[in-house]
Amino acid sequence: MSFAAAIRRTPLPHDAEAGAEAAAHLPGQPPEVAEVLRGAGGSSPHLRGLIEKEADWLDGALAAEPAAILPGLLAETAALPDADLSPGLRCVKRRLALYAGLADLAGVWPLETVTHALTAFADAAVDRALRSALAGPLSRGKVPGHGGGDIADAAGMCVLAMGKMGAFELNYSSDIDLIVLFDDSRFEGADIAEARAVFIKATRAMTATLQEQTGDGYVWRTDLRLRPDPSVTPVCLAMEAAERYYESLGRTWERAAHIKARPSAGDLAAGEAYLERLRPFVWRRHLDYAAIEDAHDMRRRIRDHKGLHEASALEGRDLKLGHGGIRAIEFFTQTRQLIAGGRDPALRVRGTEEGLARLAERGWIPGEVADELRGHYRALREAEHRVQQVADARTHLLPADAAGFDRLARLSGEGDTARFRAGLAERMDAVHRLTEGFFSRAEGLAGAPGPAGAGDEPEIVARWRHYPALRSSRAQAIFERLKPDLLARLQAADRPEEAMTAFDGFLRGLPAGVQLFSMFEANPQLRALIVDIAATAPALAQYLSRNARVLEAVVSGSFFAPWPGRDALRRELADVLARDRGDYEHRLDAARRWAKEWHFRAGVHHLRGLTDAAEAGRQYADLAAAILAALLPVVVEHFADKHGAPPGRGVAVFGMGSLGAGWLTAGSDLDLIVIYDPAGEEGSDGPRPLSSRPYYARLTQALVTALTAPTAAGKLYEVDMRLRPSGRQGPVATALAAFEAYQREEAWTWEHMALTRAACVAGSPQVCAEAEAVRAAVLGAPRAPAQVWMDLAKMRARLAGAKPPKGPLDVKPGPGGLQDIELVGQAAALLAGSTARRTAAQLDAAARAGLMPRETAESLKRAYRFARSVQSAGRLLVDGPLAPEALGQGARAVLCRETGMADLAALEARLAEERAEAAALIDAAVTGGVEVQEGSDAASGGPAAAAPRGRGA
Repeated sequence: MSFAAAIRRTPLPHDAEAGAEAAAHLPGQPPEVAEVLRGAGGSSPHLRGLIEKEADWLDGALAAEPAAILPGLLAETAALPDADLSPGLRCVKRRLALYAGLADLAGVWPLETVTHALTAFADAAVDRALRSALAGPLSRGKVPGHGGGDIADAAGMCVLAMGKMGAFELNYSSDIDLIVLFDDSRFEGADIAEARAVFIKATRAMTATLQEQTGDGYVWRTDLRLRPDPSVTPVCLAMEAAERYYESLGRTWERAAHIKARPSAGDLAAGEAYLERLRPFVWRRHLDYAAIEDAHDMRRRIRDHKGLHEASALEGRDLKLGHGGIRAIEFFTQTRQLIAGGRDPALRVRGTEEGLARLAERGWIPGEVADELRGHYRALREAEHRVQQVADARTHLLPADAAGFDRLARLSGEGDTARFRAGLAERMDAVHRLTEGFFSRAEGLAGAPGPAGAGDEPEIVARWRHYPALRSSRAQAIFERLKPDLLARLQAADRPEEAMTAFDGFLRGLPAGVQLFSMFEANPQLRALIVDIAATAPALAQYLSRNARVLEAVVSGSFFAPWPGRDALRRELADVLARDRGDYEHRLDAARRWAKEWHFRAGVHHLRGLTDAAEAGRQYADLAAAILAALLPVVVEHFADKHGAPPGRGVAVFGMGSLGAGWLTAGSDLDLIVIYDPAGEEGSDGPRPLSSRPYYARLTQALVTALTAPTAAGKLYEVDMRLRPSGRQGPVATALAAFEAYQREEAWTWEHMALTRAACVAGSPQVCAEAEAVRAAVLGAPRAPAQVWMDLAKMRARLAGAKPPKGPLDVKPGPGGLQDIELVGQAAALLAGSTARRTAAQLDAAARAGLMPRETAESLKRAYRFARSVQSAGRLLVDGPLAPEALGQGARAVLCRETGMADLAALEARLAEERAEAAALIDAAVTGGVEVQEGSDAASGGPAAAAPRGRGA
């Protein structure tokens, strides 16, 4: 069937002379086709220009089967060489726009064929531009572990089509909404960052190819802002980072957006797998009626933002967002899908028309409502096409004058403008009537009214206007614009009073408001973050209320960048401290301000699911070690001004416990020991010289003060030095020779166990290296296994009686708890002669040495990881015991996300199960170790003669 045979309707020329001119470019066409050309060219300057430019191609295309046009253009797209890609894509787009426009106007292609053709070409153009951008870097080996052959799956890059493109519903002059991701599971370690840098450049090159306006026009206007936090995230995201964002922070509008999400270019299989993993975020298992209020709020905000309110006149009305527009039907459909799609998988479809049909089929809306809305949707989408076809403009606005309506009516094939206007107004009124009632009822369903007026404000809100931050009229004006949104967010929290109190503390502590409030106004994600913290993590909210300046870091471009690592942090803090060399107190304040920003960043990343417990633990440990390494030289320099340079080779600071193992929580203090080597020097040489021993003791006290003293900027850490030789009775700093003698001849078993987790974090490299050599020699020395197991048994019994768990979520104390697993790991490391510091590595060493079955080690490691996840999240969420009954819904959600549990009850059950199994396994290991070794000793005549003289528990 030819184009001429398929014509079902004909546009009319608004300008007969222009229409005749357009038809004259194709003189041999049948009369019915010439009539279409006159109507199109006489009412659309855009189509008239395309007819003139592509007359030769169009002459042949109109003679061909309409069904053959799109496959031919897609084949042409796929065959374009890279050198000709930009002009080639623009040529294909021009021809498709021309043919689709004429086929649309003539009814040769129905609406769904037009939108499908436009979308299919968008897919092909995006894929072709992406592969062109990637081909060079891949062939040059710029993507780690990948080469030119990986262009087939774009090395794991995937482009998600969102919105109308995702649903194959692109309109005539659409822009395209894309989210660009890469499969980070294909890379390891530092390779991820290297690959991401290449993919970001490729994404920018792809978008430039598509949207740059050249002499040949453009291909597609491209919008990448639907990705998570677009103001602070790169244009290409790792899939894991995107998943964590949506799982922890995703909002209803983002769920709705993902209804239409579709892999359209690059690695389609990776994209499908990603969307499958995101399915629980989009489709909630329960009937989610909260989505109604959210959608209503979204519509209201859009209308307020665009100035689109009730209007009787059609002139200038927005066909998409205005009264009774296309978006009302889309919101109606998507909101119903969100409400019920978790329970009813049949509703999980992308297209608006198909969504309406499925809702009716499944009984969620009346069939007649679905049919009527589908009819209105098709008519309004065609009217939208006509508006855009006039001048290829990305607009949804109806004409503002009578001449414009005349042109639009003629292009639509209607000679009576009044009848055209009446029909359009009737449809939009009907859409409003059918959809607005649904959202109006949502206000009642939502229950709570909006925030009270100023006269009815709660006392806590009323006093805000008297705070220092609101002294100026400008600050008051900005805050008044912010307040409704802030109050709505706070009142929506699971525990509004707690969230309000935390926010009140934050606001009360601000010395000025204009800059910060302006930052809030320009960065909605910052407002969301503050309320999220107040509603979810009381401990972090309290931290924020005391340290409001850390919010400045949130809006910096690097706040959500990858963690820089310990060495980079140390160098950065050293640079900060080097800038202010005049005043010691100022330098301590600078260290505190810097540390608080990074501490807050680690907490926010963990709260939002961008990092898990293991990564957050490493980040907190990195930060502490970097602070010690950068601050110690400042303390030494200040101390030396009075007492002279350190005698001998200097000092080494060892982190013990969790710091030494490289895994802290948000609320950890620091276990430290200080070792020095006077190297034979009796004392210092300065204005007030000191002998070596008191010099290093007082220097250590100065370091502790630098860390713990509350200055104007707060304090850094609490410090515990009880793990030093001889504990509280010993000197705060220990000479290297005395440290070695004590460890070899006097240390208790528990002190050797503690030594397994010691790591040098600051100070003299030489002293660090020699102290580490002592540690390795002590841990590698032979010892009586039975004594170690018996000492461990005594320690466990004493700890079980002294510190029982305070509740089901108190994961540290008690049999099978974190501390219990750490102790057995330390004891096993001693017996295996291992220098491993982390519990998992110590348990692996025990299994290799035959001290416990591999299955036991793996079970203990699993229980340890699970308990650490609970502890790490708990320290972030609350300041104090992690009591289930005191947790809000937000905190519970974070705990469940972190542990992979469905709810808190399942979490408690899993913890109890893991604890019981771990306790039984440790009991068996300890009992078995004692019995086996006692039997061995009896057979051989006693303990090994080479065992060092160690003391028990």
